[in-house]
Amino acid sequence: MATRRLGVGETLGALNAALGPGSPVWIKETRTRHLRSRDFLAPHRALQARFDDGQVPEHLLHALACLQGPGVAPVLRCAPTPAGLSLQLQRPAVFERVLSAVAAYATPALPALPGQRVLLHCPALRSSPCALRLSQLRTVLVADHLARALRAHGVCVRLVPAVQDPHMLTFLQQLRVDWPAASERASSHTLRSHALEEVTSAHDGRTLSPGILGRLCLKELVEEQGRTAGYDSNLDNCLVTEDLLSVLAELQEALWHWPEDSHPGLAGSPDTGTDSCLVVHVVSCEEEFQQQKLDLLWRKLVDKAPLRQKHLICGPVKVAGAPGPLMTAPEYYKFRHAQVCKASALKHGGDLAQDPAWTEIFGVLSVATIKFEMLSTAPQSQLFLALADKNISTKGTKSGTFVMYNCARLATLFESYKCSMEQGLYPTFPPVSSLDFSLLHDEGEWLLLFNNILPFPDLLSQTAMLDCTAPGLHITARTEMMCKFLVQLSMDFSSYYNRVHILGEPRPHRFGQMFVRLQLLRAVREVLHTGLAMLGLPPLSHI
Repeated sequence: MATRRLGVGETLGALNAALGPGSPVWIKETRTRHLRSRDFLAPHRALQARFDDGQVPEHLLHALACLQGPGVAPVLRCAPTPAGLSLQLQRPAVFERVLSAVAAYATPALPALPGQRVLLHCPALRSSPCALRLSQLRTVLVADHLARALRAHGVCVRLVPAVQDPHMLTFLQQLRVDWPAASERASSHTLRSHALEEVTSAHDGRTLSPGILGRLCLKELVEEQGRTAGYDSNLDNCLVTEDLLSVLAELQEALWHWPEDSHPGLAGSPDTGTDSCLVVHVVSCEEEFQQQKLDLLWRKLVDKAPLRQKHLICGPVKVAGAPGPLMTAPEYYKFRHAQVCKASALKHGGDLAQDPAWTEIFGVLSVATIKFEMLSTAPQSQLFLALADKNISTKGTKSGTFVMYNCARLATLFESYKCSMEQGLYPTFPPVSSLDFSLLHDEGEWLLLFNNILPFPDLLSQTAMLDCTAPGLHITARTEMMCKFLVQLSMDFSSYYNRVHILGEPRPHRFGQMFVRLQLLRAVREVLHTGLAMLGLPPLSHI
């Protein structure tokens, strides 16, 4: 039997190639009502553009029905229908291929990219937590998630700035944001010397304030880079300050001197830190103008400044229902934490906030709520936060608490099986190779596999995609994909779990179906845990 991991992308590619040259026509079905009869569709209108009267030649139909190839899912049948060309897979065979290699579907589809290096710069982390606005908190969470996604994909990532404020470090730990700390600032002596050679010391005939070295004209550099690149047309002069030089010194130090364990064979060499590295500045839209100044100042003062600097601009955060006019990030956390405690008290009874056993759970639920709120919208778009109690309920299917609740349900299911097995009610789990996957025929089971487990490697790869070759200053990221995926996975699992009794009465003739269902849910659990790890969230065993 072939052992290569099946892939949605590989299957779609083979289907389109089988129809000959032309634009892609096949789509993957996702809706339950369509999946009852087909898995892929070539719409009739698309076929009309490719073939006379939309009629696919018989030899191509035969080729599609016998389609094979690396990563291509086995085909059961392919036939014309009023909607177009309908194709269904050999579902038992797909179940067997996927569920016999569960771990393979919790890793990125594309191979690791050895030598690729990304320096992620999040300026918001130079402030204190009490000064951190919600729009800046958004940039921190986006940068943290992007770093995890890139590292899972084999990319070497360096995070800047290293945080010095101990209160900020404590707050980041509370948010489960993995960010480096520093005990001292990088030296800006060399940059200061270069700056003094470039700047104009006078400023309209007045003495400059302490900390300001002079004025630097950026207009020429903006013209050189090209206004169409995305630089603000108002960028002209820049006041060069000691603080700006300190920031540049840290960026330059991080760029030239990577940690010894950052990537084999690449650490410590300045030559590998400039053109070979992509620098991504993750900033809020309010900080964009200042970051463009820093970008140009770096190019002006340093001969070997990175040529590839991109700006990931996060849209504004609008808040409805906030207790005050301007909510800071710590206030937002405290507000959500109080709501989590209140919702849990209503669900379970009693003041659980005083119970040490629940302290960790409430912390995880609060962070999950915040991260799913902040990351479920594409970072480039405006974000609306509705601070209402209903967003915290485990019944709210688009919340982080809902995802964590279903994570706990999965853990409880497997713990129940383990306890029953130890009591002799159920036999030990048999070898996966002995399972009969034809027993999986519920539509909810195929929905979990086809819409969630099978495409997960592709999703992991998409969350790590940064189009650094596109022209212009700005770059986009798909950090919203993981949250949306985990919400949909939890909805599909919850619907299935509420309808199907996995651990039935201990009857030997039912064990076969119970074991294949447990194996399916093992894959769901593996994917769910991997997705949560991409968000810095631990799985919960109970809520």
